[in-house]
Amino acid sequence: MQTDLPPPFTDAAADPEAVLRDIEALGGKLRAVRDSVGKVIYGQRDVIDQTLISLLSGGHLLLVGLPGLAKTKLVETLGIVLGLDARRVQFTPDLMPADILGSEVLEEDAAGRRAFRFIPGPVFTQLLMADEINRASPRTQSALLQSMQEYHVSVGGKRHDLPRPFHVLATQNPLEQEGTYPLPEAQLDRFLLQVDVGYPDEAAEREMMIVTTGSRQPQAERVLTAADLQAAQALIRRVPIGDKVVDAILTLVRAGRPDSTDVEDIKKHVAWGPGPRASQALMLASRARAVLQGRLAPSVDDIVALAGPVLRHRMATNFAARAEGVTVDSVIAKLCTKLA
Repeated sequence: MQTDLPPPFTDAAADPEAVLRDIEALGGKLRAVRDSVGKVIYGQRDVIDQTLISLLSGGHLLLVGLPGLAKTKLVETLGIVLGLDARRVQFTPDLMPADILGSEVLEEDAAGRRAFRFIPGPVFTQLLMADEINRASPRTQSALLQSMQEYHVSVGGKRHDLPRPFHVLATQNPLEQEGTYPLPEAQLDRFLLQVDVGYPDEAAEREMMIVTTGSRQPQAERVLTAADLQAAQALIRRVPIGDKVVDAILTLVRAGRPDSTDVEDIKKHVAWGPGPRASQALMLASRARAVLQGRLAPSVDDIVALAGPVLRHRMATNFAARAEGVTVDSVIAKLCTKLA
């Protein structure tokens, strides 16, 4: 385990050259984070990158994939590599809000005086995995999603602030829908990105099969601390972004709205389009992706690469589209052609 960690990245550097130096230093450390996670997670490079992009942007992430694709392992590994306190909650239909947020208990001291004491729930952590979030009732979902938005909980009329940084990585099984409660559109919008987790390629699966069944398995090492991550999140907001990229974001998002688009297929196939949070997500995520790849500023290519994760849970096709076999991803691909 690494112990001699570097100091956190500087934040509030007014000198543009100092900001650029910090961005370059952050890029190198992020690649070390990616390599450390890659020692444990096989064949999911895009998923790892998009997860890091979400965390660097200060957002929450929705992972959609079949069981057994290392989603839980990814969260556990990120907790180690980023020096975060990580916990996991398995969502079930009988899970209550108090099981996540915490509750007050009545205690009596030696003098016979009684008072309520708040016992924090698992949401009081820095990296929370909400496993199969759509299995819990809407009431429980709302309790978690309110915490995601406001970064505090209220129990017994008292406010309790959550640790910082605070991120939720939620999972959904795309096939098993029996006994589930799909998240409403307004709640899906709270997630910065939706990442679809697929099967690893043959070479990665071969390596995973051999390494994970052996007597010695590689271990991830800590690269950053919670303070480093918070400083990196502040630095991401200082990454310069050009007018051309800003215009590309506006063009993409506004073209996805049936009432304001000039694309006939969007008017025909889209029930509702992305709101302003999609534009904000693309602004932050494109900066984080550029730094992760060793660049000092984002480009239009970053917007095209992030269009799917940012928009797929912020748009919905109508009945006519489903009857014709048109999917949200195919609609997003058509939108991206406007940026070429």
